[in-house]
Amino acid sequence: MSSSMAVYSPRFAPSFESASGPTAINRSSSLRYNNAPPSHTFPTLRFGITKIGASSSSSRRTRSTGCFAALSPELKTTLDKVVTSHKVIVFMKGTKDFPQCGFSNTVVQILKTVNVPFETVDILENEILRTGLKEYSQWPTFPQLYIDGEFFGGCDIAVDAYKSGELQELLEKTLCS
Repeated sequence: MSSSMAVYSPRFAPSFESASGPTAINRSSSLRYNNAPPSHTFPTLRFGITKIGASSSSSRRTRSTGCFAALSPELKTTLDKVVTSHKVIVFMKGTKDFPQCGFSNTVVQILKTVNVPFETVDILENEILRTGLKEYSQWPTFPQLYIDGEFFGGCDIAVDAYKSGELQELLEKTLCS
């Protein structure tokens, strides 16, 4: 019996061209992009993004969100830094203390059950972050679990890996390295 269904590898790591840009992670900053309307500042994120080196207001262009790619070079660089600066991180709806959907809650409960330290980022706080992450991971839904700097998968993959013991094994190796 042949099938044309693609098989997903849970250790898939998206490949993107290296992006450069003056970006820094600042836990108390706001997200701001030059291609957003000058008066609009996005809500503060747990891992906020600040553009270093403010540009002049004359170089800012007002554009609708449909006119540019969701994953800007600045956002990609920042996501690279955030993902690699934590052994285990979950981009999810809500926080680990207050998940806002059942799938996010399931992943949080799995990680709490295996007793690993992990960070979460609430994707509901920012539309650009939410849409950019879908492009960054090549995964359309949330939560998105990253382990040791690599995209691991969503809720279903985390549940299956937990049931088989693969997740516990990977997390143990990751935390020991």
